[in-house]
Amino acid sequence: MQPDAGKITTAQFAKMHGINKRTLHYYDSIGLFSPRWKGENNYRYYDYMQGIDLEFIRMLKDLNMSIEEIKAYVDHPDEEAFWQIADKKLGEIDREIQRLKKTKKILRRKKEQLERCRTLKDRDIRVRQCDEEYYCVSPFTHSDDGIEGIYAHIKDVWSPGQYSLGIGSYLSVDNIKQKAFDRYEGLFTYAQKRTEKGVMVRPKGTYLCGLIKGTWEHLPEFYEELMHYADQNNLEPVGYAYEIGLNDFVISSMDEYITQIAMRVTEP
Repeated sequence: MQPDAGKITTAQFAKMHGINKRTLHYYDSIGLFSPRWKGENNYRYYDYMQGIDLEFIRMLKDLNMSIEEIKAYVDHPDEEAFWQIADKKLGEIDREIQRLKKTKKILRRKKEQLERCRTLKDRDIRVRQCDEEYYCVSPFTHSDDGIEGIYAHIKDVWSPGQYSLGIGSYLSVDNIKQKAFDRYEGLFTYAQKRTEKGVMVRPKGTYLCGLIKGTWEHLPEFYEELMHYADQNNLEPVGYAYEIGLNDFVISSMDEYITQIAMRVTEP
């Protein structure tokens, strides 16, 4: 028997709205959204006007409402209830937007770091103008801890959301001059806001920047090269040297690790 005019089979209705038939069957089984007619042969038929109801349910689902929340509202629609749902979901959407903005910022920074690795050669040294940056810092000497100790410390003091932008170390110029390369001041990660607790400002200014590829044991000799370059070019290092890995998230061996060093300099 052919269905009456205006009646739409489950397959036709699903195709019209770009939805899986099994989803319609599930909505029917829990009493959320059912066909207008059910024939004696157990065939189910929808009508065109039910498309409005289905799209309303899909809109609620797009608001990140659970099936239970949607069913509760559909069963008992109410102006005040919708007002509360809208406020709650707008707050959730705002938080998700902030999360996505942070993720976008992380991905953009990672891409910029890799681009730097591609365009500059090993032991590249040059003078650059750098903007002010804000770092969350934690005291750490690096003495005998090794990489395992460093990462254990990082997890103790910062959340994954804080250190996802990258982790660096900072060493005073005085210690570099004394060749005390094991006396680091601490670790840092990028701060989201200047007002965060424990934030240190890396000043805007002229920086002597260098890239070196390989394990950390090569850093002391590279610092010697940086200091020699500064002396040859009449530059005076001041403050701290800031070290950070640029490609740790794409390598399988520390031999491929690229460290960037940025050391503020002035002209005497």
